[in-house]
Amino acid sequence: MATAYQQSAVGPAVEMSQAGAETLLKTVIGHIVHECRLRGHAVSETLAAFMVSAVVLDPRNGFNVDRTLTKDDVQKLEELCLDKLTEKCSPSLDTIKMQVCFDMNYTTKCEFLEDIHQSEESKLSPLCREITDNRVKSRKELDGLYQKITTYILQRSAMGSPTDTNTMEEATAVLQSVFPQAELGNFRVALKRDQEQQLKELTMIVTGIRLFNKANKRGEEEVDIHELMPAVLQEALPVTSKSIANELCVTQTLVFKYTAVLEKLTSSDVQLGHSDMPVILLKQALYNARQHEVFLKMLLADANSCAKHVETLLSDVSTQMKLLKETVQSKTAAPAATVFPLFKILSKLWFELRDEGEFLYMLNKIMLRLQPFSASQARIFSEAYLESLLEDSEVKTDEQRMLESSDNCIDPASLKTQEWLFPETTVNFEEMPLQYNGFCGYTLVTRDGLLLPGNPYIGALKHKEKLYVFTSKEAAMKFALSPDSFVAEVAEKAKYSPELIQLLKLHQQFSCISPYSDVSRLSQTQPRKGLPVKPGIKCECGTQTEIHPVEKNIVKSYEWNEWELRRKALKLANLQTRVTVSVQTDLSHMRRENVTQTWLPKNAASQSKRDGASQVPKPQTFVAGLRGQRGAHVVKANLTRSVDD
Repeated sequence: MATAYQQSAVGPAVEMSQAGAETLLKTVIGHIVHECRLRGHAVSETLAAFMVSAVVLDPRNGFNVDRTLTKDDVQKLEELCLDKLTEKCSPSLDTIKMQVCFDMNYTTKCEFLEDIHQSEESKLSPLCREITDNRVKSRKELDGLYQKITTYILQRSAMGSPTDTNTMEEATAVLQSVFPQAELGNFRVALKRDQEQQLKELTMIVTGIRLFNKANKRGEEEVDIHELMPAVLQEALPVTSKSIANELCVTQTLVFKYTAVLEKLTSSDVQLGHSDMPVILLKQALYNARQHEVFLKMLLADANSCAKHVETLLSDVSTQMKLLKETVQSKTAAPAATVFPLFKILSKLWFELRDEGEFLYMLNKIMLRLQPFSASQARIFSEAYLESLLEDSEVKTDEQRMLESSDNCIDPASLKTQEWLFPETTVNFEEMPLQYNGFCGYTLVTRDGLLLPGNPYIGALKHKEKLYVFTSKEAAMKFALSPDSFVAEVAEKAKYSPELIQLLKLHQQFSCISPYSDVSRLSQTQPRKGLPVKPGIKCECGTQTEIHPVEKNIVKSYEWNEWELRRKALKLANLQTRVTVSVQTDLSHMRRENVTQTWLPKNAASQSKRDGASQVPKPQTFVAGLRGQRGAHVVKANLTRSVDD
């Protein structure tokens, strides 16, 4: 198996840098994935990286993490990983695959909704960009822009397809009642962010109106509120919780049978002289079923929480519908300022219902993806074979075991050196994380890997800020005598069965290979010079302090707003009420320029009485006899016209 990375390891004890170790590990993982593909097995880099670390951790393989890998070590490592990854009917491998699959697909509700909202925004962004960046010039292009807005609303609301003619006509009619086509001119000249915000508001209003119309389509007849649920929720709500619960019931039945068989075979009274009893495979099958049970319980808890939230949302939708009906029917024309906010609230509730449906669909899809990983143990151990191993043994459930051991509790006075917590006397005990995922570490060590759930009502041991629960009082007493040694033995058991690392949540002891979402980047966090296994411990932390820890030091005049500071500065600089004063001394005389600033008088004007005038005849007088002779008689004639003329 001559590969390029083998040539980089020259000699058996040559040390390499961290960058060289990273490159080597990436090359090993890539080659394992390639070889598995050639052998007909699809293996992800995450699974291959986990298997590399698991093989190195297993003491039976003889790897020394403090020594640099040689060519023989790399070849041996690859062969061991390939053998394990291509093994057929291996419950251990199926459990690891199940863990990787769950970790890669499962996410919290908040993270899931954030992801789908971002995905929705990215899908709608090209259409939104076409609408906001439009440069329409003709009537036909204006009609096309209006149709794009309708398409955007339908795609964002997911209430029907834009390719459906009836849906498109209905949405267009509703949009025209809210946003007439004549308002496109104002829409086009608005800022881009204002256009995007208006598109979202139009989507909310149009969706709310369509829901209201759908609920009132039958007139006075009452419509079942469940008919208004989004299609994805109508499909997922009735089946998700039920299917997960059924799958969990089947898995728990297997868990109880495997546990009963292993209890019988690992008992000190039984002599294992029969070589045909595959105890190792039975333990692997038990781990597989227990891990499947843990994942299904997580999915079922999320599904039940989702179903309760859906009922609350449906109740709110019903209340909102009644309020809208009263508001609309009581008036001939309801004002937009009154009715539009109600439509927005109704639309918001509908979008939340759609989110719940998407989350339920994701939970159901994860459940279906986990099913193939529990098939190997079913093929190895048929139901008839399990019944033959059980013979007359009693199959107990976890609840029966807890009821049997709840009466025999720990007396804290007998072990004063240790701290014991009880559910009855500890606040929020149910929310406290239990070490080993609630399983008994003492039983795991003393019964050769048998997994039994601990009973917190016996008493939970608090050791180094961690809580341990046990199957019996005797187990708790013995574990409390030397807890550190038992913790180390549990970690040693996990090295031989790597699926226990995730099942028992031993992430702190084996942080190099968990969680699975980061395991493919092992090489980026390792300080070793050989094959890195133990990364440096790093964590993100933050602190938050009060704004004003000491009240007396508060500056009341402090302003953070820059515009408020400018307003105060302008107020102080008002020269109408200020006088500039300067003084000149003997020392400063003729040595500097003196400037005085005054406020120039403003232009003022006053208005007096207006001028008045009247039109009268112009006086005219004619004198006759002024020329010609002396002493002649002069005649004076008045030629002024009368006022009445």
